[in-house]
Amino acid sequence: MSQAIEMTVLRLAEGLAIDDFIAANADINAWIQQQPGFIARRICEREDGAIVDIVIWQTAKDGHRSASAIMTEMGQSPVHGTIDHRAVEWTIATVRQAIGST
Repeated sequence: MSQAIEMTVLRLAEGLAIDDFIAANADINAWIQQQPGFIARRICEREDGAIVDIVIWQTAKDGHRSASAIMTEMGQSPVHGTIDHRAVEWTIATVRQAIGST
């Protein structure tokens, strides 16, 4: 099976900065590391201020399972209050070529 990349592009709630988002992810980070198939996570900031949250999974199925569980198991996480929910794009893509290590 091929690895998969989960990518979420989002905007922060008004008045918040990347450091607020990262701090609010503390419980999500602990939770996601315990999810089956988790490999790595990266939180990035584009030049236009958008946040790009990337998670690498063993399989796309692992990513979809986690995405479904996060809203029920972690629905009370403070991270949800840091996001402008009108401006969220989310996808999972199967890796077809990988060069280097992750």
